[in-house]
Amino acid sequence: MRRRLDRLIDRRQDRQREILKVQQEIANNDAYLSIADRVTTALELLSENLFKKLLGVVEQQITIALQEILDQPIKLCAIPDFERDTTTVTFEIDRNGNREDVLLGQGGSVANILSVGLRLFALATLPTKTHRGFLVLDEQDCWLRPELVPKLVKIVAQTSRALGFQVLLISHHDVAIFERYADKIYRFIPMIGDVVQIQEISQPAEVEDRE
Repeated sequence: MRRRLDRLIDRRQDRQREILKVQQEIANNDAYLSIADRVTTALELLSENLFKKLLGVVEQQITIALQEILDQPIKLCAIPDFERDTTTVTFEIDRNGNREDVLLGQGGSVANILSVGLRLFALATLPTKTHRGFLVLDEQDCWLRPELVPKLVKIVAQTSRALGFQVLLISHHDVAIFERYADKIYRFIPMIGDVVQIQEISQPAEVEDRE
């Protein structure tokens, strides 16, 4: 009987320790839950502030590109909206205090330049271990007047080299526009029977950015 009583006492002490442990865990959880809302709010605010800061950099750099390429006193405005765990951004153009839709006016040139800038920026933020720095721009100069295309090509070339990206740019404009900035240029010549002849125009040693 004595041994049985001792075992029962030991079990009771074990249960008491388990109860104390569970009570401590409950107290810790209660303490966490009491500040959970404040922590969530603080993290959301921090996330929004970091996003706005990042968006400000995008806004500034693409504004520079727009002004250099189009030679106009315009500014990109990026307006973020945080609602229901979703973040959206509206892009507008500020022209002397007047706001314009990026999809209207300029024959689509603003939207094309913005598209190039956003893709370069998005690629720059991706982890290099899982994403290769390679970007295809298919006729991104189609809405630009021929005399403005070299400015876009120059910015793309300088940015891609600074970031270590490889860019494949497809265009219908004159080859001479790209000779100063491209590492290699190829001309695709349609032939009879859905055949395309590929002609190499330049070698890396022949092409350089002289500015």
